[in-house]
Amino acid sequence: MRDRLALSMRASHLLALLFVAAALALAAAGSAIGDTFYLRLATEALIFAGLALSVDLLLGYSGMLSLGQALYFGIGAYVSALTLLKVPSFWLAMAAAFAATLVAAIIGGLIANRVRGVYFALITFGLAQVVAKIVYNTRELGASDGIIGIPVISIGIGPVSVSAGNPVGFFLVVLAIIMGLYKLAAYILDTPFGRMLTALKANEKRVPFLGYSVWRTRMACYVLAGLIAGLSGALYPMLRGFVSPELMYFAVSGNAVISVMLGGMGTLVGAIYGSVLLVVLKSIIGSWTEHHLIVIGVLFMICVMFMPKGLIGVVRLRIEGWLAREPSVPSPAPKRRRLAAPAVQPGRPAP
Repeated sequence: MRDRLALSMRASHLLALLFVAAALALAAAGSAIGDTFYLRLATEALIFAGLALSVDLLLGYSGMLSLGQALYFGIGAYVSALTLLKVPSFWLAMAAAFAATLVAAIIGGLIANRVRGVYFALITFGLAQVVAKIVYNTRELGASDGIIGIPVISIGIGPVSVSAGNPVGFFLVVLAIIMGLYKLAAYILDTPFGRMLTALKANEKRVPFLGYSVWRTRMACYVLAGLIAGLSGALYPMLRGFVSPELMYFAVSGNAVISVMLGGMGTLVGAIYGSVLLVVLKSIIGSWTEHHLIVIGVLFMICVMFMPKGLIGVVRLRIEGWLAREPSVPSPAPKRRRLAAPAVQPGRPAP
């Protein structure tokens, strides 16, 4: 009998490969027709997909709802922007964002992991609001205007150099980073640590009887999710050339939660699909009417009511069923045992 979690991850990997294939086809089509707008829009969707991925890691696998995950997304974006203004180096900006987000996630985790349930959600929301207000009132960080004028950098990848101003090249770089973060999260979830996360979501009170620390497991998951969000946020100023305090607002965290619910909570790859779907819907519906949030809200309620597993969750169940099938090999018919004829003793007639 196959492990259910292993089957789920295999199905998610197949959907991830399908997503990469579709993204590469989009990049090829955009390069052929010289498109810029939709490639930039797709790149932004991928960046916010990293934020949704961190939310799904918390909510879908450990049962922790964070309403302030945009805090680490914004910290990564601001640290990356400040680094690029001083030294226009892609790898230095990513390293600085990683270090700053790590410190912030540890501090935030020490505060938020003291409580459970709705109180955890409210504390994460409050942390993001406090930091956003501090950034909003700090003149050295641009205050309400944010930081503008971030230079276009060149990304050195071995002997190849890709400019952030090249729509196709930067799209492929962001795609590689986001899928790398997905692969990292999937690898961790396939370890005993990942089994502990699912155990926490199922019944947190029984985990200590197995000899494991609930607090340490939750803390490690929180920090990992913060790092994924921070590294994704570090890519935003390279794309848009500016950052603002709005990146830490509740709307950004709320959009990430909506993306997870649309794609499928606990599917990991569903967060990526959901984020792309949400950004595309906002762009298309926003071009028709200024009340696009009403339409998106109605679609979200329909998805929650009639497809609680999300779009990708429904598809993944079918793929799991296909993977669980064993090849039907007809078993050989049992051989009938022939009974030996009894020996005939001399002087007696045969029976």
